[in-house]
Amino acid sequence: MIGTPGERTRFSEWPPDDRPREKMISKGVSSLSDAELIAILLGSGSSRNSALDLARILLTKASNNLHHLGRLSVTELMKFHGIGSAKAVTIVAAMELGRRRRESQPMKRPEISNSRDAFELLHGEMADLPYEEFWVLLLNRANRLISKKKISTGGVSGTVADPKLIYHSALESLASGIIVAHNHPSGSLTASKQDIELTHKLIHAGKMLDIQMLDHLIIAGNKYFSFADQGAISGQE
Repeated sequence: MIGTPGERTRFSEWPPDDRPREKMISKGVSSLSDAELIAILLGSGSSRNSALDLARILLTKASNNLHHLGRLSVTELMKFHGIGSAKAVTIVAAMELGRRRRESQPMKRPEISNSRDAFELLHGEMADLPYEEFWVLLLNRANRLISKKKISTGGVSGTVADPKLIYHSALESLASGIIVAHNHPSGSLTASKQDIELTHKLIHAGKMLDIQMLDHLIIAGNKYFSFADQGAISGQE
């Protein structure tokens, strides 16, 4: 329903300190009350109540218990003045997502303990490519994967891997360590002069940023070469 003139039925009409969306952005989602979170789902109120007041009414009817609120159906929610089908569906969907989240298992980040672990994570991305690509694995302090990211795509004989882009990704992800890799479509596992020079650059840059450069893999089909396994990582000064 459309509010009468002068009533604060939409967030844009509320005083800045009372706007839950702005509060979430500036102070974080944990700073919001249950009523404020529900008000965000509602989006607007009615001719009688603001979105926040309507959210408080819902919670009161549900004994201020989110479990009780989650049991209400779309039809039951629509009995409240100011809640139509769209708002009711939004609330029910949000409650269902919360339920599914509780039941789902948190995804465990794979641990990278050796070069083979890194190879297994990257093999499917790079093994059969007819051109070179450069990837980075971003790791936390426990050497568990934060994410993997493609840095560049090149031609048959090479690709450009900019250390600035590599460490920019690491800094954005708050990574404590990185493993880089590129493929050789030719099938050769021999490191080129450029591969060796890049590895040295990444080691030195990582020391400056306190981000450990753990390994550089060259992937060729089902085989790989590891700079770390050859002692070419930890021994660099």
